Amino acid sequence: MCGRYSLTSQLDRLLPRLKGALPQGLLEHYRPRPLIRPGEPVLLLRREHARNRVDLALWGLLPAWVKEASSHGRPINARAETLAQKASFRGPWRHHRCLIPADGFFEKGHRIRRRDGAPFWLAGLWERWIGADGTELETCCVITTAPNALIATLHDRMPAVIPEGLEQPWLAAGDGAELRALEPMLEPWDPAEWLAEPLPKPQARLDQSQLELPW
Repeated sequence: MCGRYSLTSQLDRLLPRLKGALPQGLLEHYRPRPLIRPGEPVLLLRREHARNRVDLALWGLLPAWVKEASSHGRPINARAETLAQKASFRGPWRHHRCLIPADGFFEKGHRIRRRDGAPFWLAGLWERWIGADGTELETCCVITTAPNALIATLHDRMPAVIPEGLEQPWLAAGDGAELRALEPMLEPWDPAEWLAEPLPKPQARLDQSQLELPW
C-alpha cells in the first residue's frame, strides 16, 4: 500500500520530467513537500486530447459515474491485479492513467527512496467527476503491486513505479492488447538501487508541522 509519500525535489530537478503545460501558479508557488497525505492536492502528469499536461488532483479517486460525491468512498490505492475488473478503476485504467512524481514513500517507520535521491514516477489513475450542478472535481489514486524483497518485510503491497523512458506508452489511451502490453510495468520492481531508511521517531509519527500545503 502507499498511504504517504514525499516530493522534496526542487522544481528545477522536476521540470525536465514534467513535459507538458504547467498549471497556473506552479512556478511561483511550488515548494518541496516532505509529507503528502490522502485527501491533499498532488502533482501529476497526464495525457488528454493528445497533449501532455501537468495538473493537480486530490488524492483519493472519485469515479465519474458516482451521483453524489459525498456518498462514495475515495480509494487512495488500486490493486494492479484487478484494475480491469473493478468498476471504479476500469475506465481510468483504459483512458486516464497518470504519473505522480515522488522522491520517497513511507512504510512502517521507513522512508523508501532511490539510492541516488532522484525523483521517480508512481503509477496512477485519475478521474474527472462532474456534479449535477456542473461542479468538477479531479481526483487520483496510486496503483499498487506485490512487494519486492526490500518492501516485503514492511508491507504486503508497494506502489508500482514506472521506469524512466516509458512515460508516453504509459500515458497513451489504449485497450485490449495495448493495455496488456502495459502490465509488465506493474510488476514488482528491482530493489537493487533503492534504500529503506528508518525514520527518526518524531518523523515516524508523521510530524504535524510538516503538513502545510503549498497550493
